[in-house]
Amino acid sequence: MGRPFLASLDMYRKVPIDLLEGTRRGSILSTLAIFSMLTLFFLETKAFFSSTLQTSLALDSNPETQVRVNFDITMMDLKCEYATIDAVSVLGTQQNVTQHVTKYAVDQNGIKQRYKQRNLKQHDVQLFDRSIEESIEELHENGEDAISLDSDTLGVALEENTYVFVDFFANWCSHCRDLAPTWETLAEVMYEVAESRVDNHHRHLEHEYSDEDYQAAVAVELPVLIGKIDCVDHHDLCTEMGIRAYPTLKFFVDGEEKGDYMGHRTVVELAHFIEAMELEHRGKQVGEQVKSSDAKDVAADRTIKTAAHEAYARDLSATRHRIQHSWVDEDHPGCQLSGFLLVDRAPGNFHIQAQSRSHDLAAHMTNVSHIINHLSFGNPFSQAFLKSGLTNTPPGFLESTKPFDGNVYVTHNDHEAHHHYMKVITTDFDVEKWAKKKGKGISKSTEPNRAYQILQSSQLSLYKADIVPEAKFTYDLSPIAVSYSKKYRAWYDYFTSLMAIIGGTFTVVGMLESSIHTITSKKRR
Repeated sequence: MGRPFLASLDMYRKVPIDLLEGTRRGSILSTLAIFSMLTLFFLETKAFFSSTLQTSLALDSNPETQVRVNFDITMMDLKCEYATIDAVSVLGTQQNVTQHVTKYAVDQNGIKQRYKQRNLKQHDVQLFDRSIEESIEELHENGEDAISLDSDTLGVALEENTYVFVDFFANWCSHCRDLAPTWETLAEVMYEVAESRVDNHHRHLEHEYSDEDYQAAVAVELPVLIGKIDCVDHHDLCTEMGIRAYPTLKFFVDGEEKGDYMGHRTVVELAHFIEAMELEHRGKQVGEQVKSSDAKDVAADRTIKTAAHEAYARDLSATRHRIQHSWVDEDHPGCQLSGFLLVDRAPGNFHIQAQSRSHDLAAHMTNVSHIINHLSFGNPFSQAFLKSGLTNTPPGFLESTKPFDGNVYVTHNDHEAHHHYMKVITTDFDVEKWAKKKGKGISKSTEPNRAYQILQSSQLSLYKADIVPEAKFTYDLSPIAVSYSKKYRAWYDYFTSLMAIIGGTFTVVGMLESSIHTITSKKRR
């Protein structure tokens, strides 16, 4: 009766050592086999203890309703006074966004100036003097006191007068039409002050003056020449003066521009501004009285007629110190806007353009050339953690989250602006434990394990002559999300590979030895 099957099973039968023959070739191949096994064993063990980056695609299931847009953009030729940000999406519109947005004036050399203000509410500035009830036609019945100037007469006025205050306006501008009675009244006030000074100085000689001499004396005592220039009729002059919005009120001292008036447009406040500019020019010397010192009193007599007018003037004077009255273009030709926006997770755009509640802008003079210092989406902690050396994202991933950084977009012609288009891709990744320790104070809910890659393109767009250009940033979130994760090998996969290395190497080398033995044996025969 035969032996049981298991008792007869033996895959490792032994061959008597007397039947084995050692050869030099076998020794060499055995050494080669052992070296190969050790090398493959080392590489396999190294691969087992390392990880690989796994990429997966899926529908974006991000539960957040809004996404954060971080930006730092320098407008090279747009005043902070006019620079505004609007955010638009299919779900709604936010105009003149001021929350989380900080503006810094930039000088002509691109150097950021000292902190001025977060945002000045433009509707806080009174656009005209409500206490003046006469129309501009009624004020002109006795002649125009605000002198109309052109390129020739402006030069003469600047040469003959120490102080000149000019209103650059356009006849189609609604703000300019509202300001016209106020400006004419201010000119009348200046002439009344001059006539009062002449009368007081030469009262006993008043009847000895001829009309021509009297007018000459008034011109000498005139505190400031009030002028106006229609930029529709004198387009080239206004372009040369850099007039970008109407009305623009420029003050000149000794023929040099000293800034734009930015305060309340009432006669009393304008008179206070004139006095302050004259004091600044002459110096605050003890006992010295400037010509315009009486102007604010005359202006008050002309415009404050009721208790309501008095309360109105008192309210404006209380806010005088909060408003920057003058602005010198050479010191602040540009504006740096930085901060962040919270926009809906829907297709939309945000744009930077020139807007003003107190001016009508000249479209042909609006230049939105800009430098994108930084533009990204998502939690800023994600950027910080990526910079700290995470290894679970592919090379170049950090750069793909901010492809605009450092780019400069300059427009060389009128009615042009650059538009930027962004496809935003939600990207999830794992944060290393050692990297998390660096982010102290970060709660689990704000763990920075999500970033947004950006595929961008830009193009130069043309505008109609009456449309103000804008730097536009259009975004669209991709419905497909990308996730990166580390993949480690299973222990049984490692041991299977080790067995394959040992057995496979032994078998392959054995087959090689058998082949060589067979070939050499045939040759001997």
